[in-house]
Order: sequence, then structure tokens, then C-alpha cells
Amino acid sequence: MTANARLDLAFHSLFETNMGIRADISVPVVSTERILVFSDTIRPDEQLSSSDLDRRTRLNATARAAADFAARTYGSGSFVEFPATPASGTEPPRELWLATFGSQALIELEAGGLLARLLTKSADSADIERARETVQAHREEAVTAIIALSNNSTSHTRYRALACTTGARFASLPHFDPDMFYSSMTVDWQALADRTARLVAAVNRAEWIHVTTPNGTDMHICKQGRYAKGDDGLLTSAGSFGNLPAGEAYLAPLEGQSHGVMVVEWGPTRKLDEPLRILIEGGVVVDLEGNDRHRLRLEELFAANNACRNLAELGIGTNDKASRPDNVLEAEKILGTIHLALGDNTGFGGTVSAPFHEDYVFYHPTLTAIMADGSRCIIIDDGVLLT
Repeated sequence: MTANARLDLAFHSLFETNMGIRADISVPVVSTERILVFSDTIRPDEQLSSSDLDRRTRLNATARAAADFAARTYGSGSFVEFPATPASGTEPPRELWLATFGSQALIELEAGGLLARLLTKSADSADIERARETVQAHREEAVTAIIALSNNSTSHTRYRALACTTGARFASLPHFDPDMFYSSMTVDWQALADRTARLVAAVNRAEWIHVTTPNGTDMHICKQGRYAKGDDGLLTSAGSFGNLPAGEAYLAPLEGQSHGVMVVEWGPTRKLDEPLRILIEGGVVVDLEGNDRHRLRLEELFAANNACRNLAELGIGTNDKASRPDNVLEAEKILGTIHLALGDNTGFGGTVSAPFHEDYVFYHPTLTAIMADGSRCIIIDDGVLLT
């Protein structure tokens, strides 16, 4: 099988199994879908390793190929690219909003500076409601399926939330490596969905979660009033959203309560030169210890926007085909791992808006659910899922 034929098979699975898109076999290349694929380009000021430069180049090319495949197979496949945003969680630029929601919706969003406030994440609740009403009023012009193949994540953005408001199914693949089509994307999706659902039910019985790992991570995470959800990769219903590759249970901890220490050994696409200790009190980062250059990056983000200090997420991996630790998109899905994120959590039940969301993966965790009556139940023991 040629490389192109192999990639086409992967695209078939992506669009049809994960996104629920079907071609009308009675009339070739006709579809009621409006499919958008987008990617980002490398900015001149980015300093990349040779391996990351190679991955980013292949990622953009794969996004273009996916849009072309959709156009050939389903009669719809537009493509948009833009310079990479400064960080995951930053709002994407105007051209992507235009391609997603249509010209009339964008005219109304720009009226009175509303779009500008959305792009800077300074919109208040009234602004967000007005934006919702606007995109819903023009949903017939909006796309119905989005494949987000940008390097930086748009998952935790107003853009993504509003796209789902129109009924678009949204697959987010930040930091994706096309090789994942032949590893973690080959999982048994129904088995993964069943496993994830069991884990979500177990986590939702708790009010606190205690996580420890052999490297010294020791976190008490407040779940009171918050509910875990599952990301199982089956994005077939209107408005559905998730990562691909998928496989996690996740929640937004209650703000202001969690505490402990995170010992971070892996960044988004590399192992740190030295572990970074992140101290959490009152649900926010209060100190950083360590000499890896990632510390300086976080300090700059925290200085620019204090909301970036927020403990945003607890996630638990459920994908038994995921294995690579050097790419956070797949690493956070590895069965039996946990990940903790800093920054924005407004897209999945939290209240902190920030132009940043970054996950850190922890290996061989022991995760204990603590119930309202004080009873405890171990859900993961040294990286082994028990539920």
C-alpha cells in the first residue's frame, strides 16, 4: 500500500468513524456537510528543534491533505491557515472566525468592538451571550464539522465554544504528529468509550481527589460541585467536541481550593532538562522551583496574566494504544496516566478565562477518590486502572 493510500484510509476513519460524516453513495461527491480544516504556520520568531520543525511541517501538509480528501470524498473541504498563536488557549485570528461563522455573523460580531473583546478574552457574560445569539442566528452559514490541526490548541477558546454553539462537531488535534494515525488513532473506539464512561462514573462519586506519583507529585484536588466528563473520540452528535487522539476523563477543579506540589518532568513536546516543581495553594501556582527554561516561560506568562496561574484541569488517560511521552496530545491519553493543566478552564465547567492552557502528564500515579463521608476508594494504583 502506498503512503497516500494509507493516509486516505486514516482520513476515512477520521471523518467517518470519529466525525460521523457520510458520503451520499447514490450521488457521488454530494454532502450536506460544510467541512473546515485549519492549521497554523511557523512564525519567524519561533525557535524549534529539528524534530519539532519536521513535525510542524508534516502537520501543516497533513491538514492540507485532509481538506483535499474531504473535498474529493464528501464534496466539502475548505482550508484555512494562519501564523501560530503565542500559546494554546489564545484566540485564533479573524480569518478563522470568518471561515467558520460566515460574513454576516462576523459583521455583527465586529459591531461595537465585540469581536475585539472576544479575541482578547476581555468579553463579559453579556458579550458572550450576545455572541452566542449572533452565531446561532446565522448557523445556516456556519460550518458543520471542524478538524483543528493547528499546533497550538484552540480547545479552550471562545472561538471553539461558539462553534459548538452552532452545532458544529469539533475535533481538536493540537501538537498532532501524523504518525499517530497509525498508533493511538487505531484504538477500538467503542471499547475506549466504555472504559472512559466507567471511569467518569467512579470519579463523579468523589468530592476530593488525592494524587501521588513516585517523582514527588502530591496533589489534593477539590471536585466539590464539579463533574467529570469523558472524551472518547466519537464526535458524531451536533455540538460535540473532543481531542483526537482521544481517551480521557477530565474535570475542572473547584477554583480556590486545591493544593499540593506538581513535579513536572515533561513539557508539551520534550522531556525537561531538570524537573520543575510547581507549588499550588488556594488553587493557583504560588511558586516555581527548578532551572529548566520552561520555568522562565511560565514566569513570563504569569507576569502577563495572573489567571494563567489557575489549576485548570485534572485528566485521566484511557487509551490503551497511546504510548509516546514526548507529545502531550498523546501522552495525556496513555491508559493509567493523569495530567494536570494550568490556565483557562471556561470551556469545560470552570470560571477562569486566560489566554493559555497547558497540560502536564504524570506517570505511575496513585489516584484516590475521597467521598463526602470521608471514605476513600483507590481508582488508579501505581498507574494501573482498577475500575
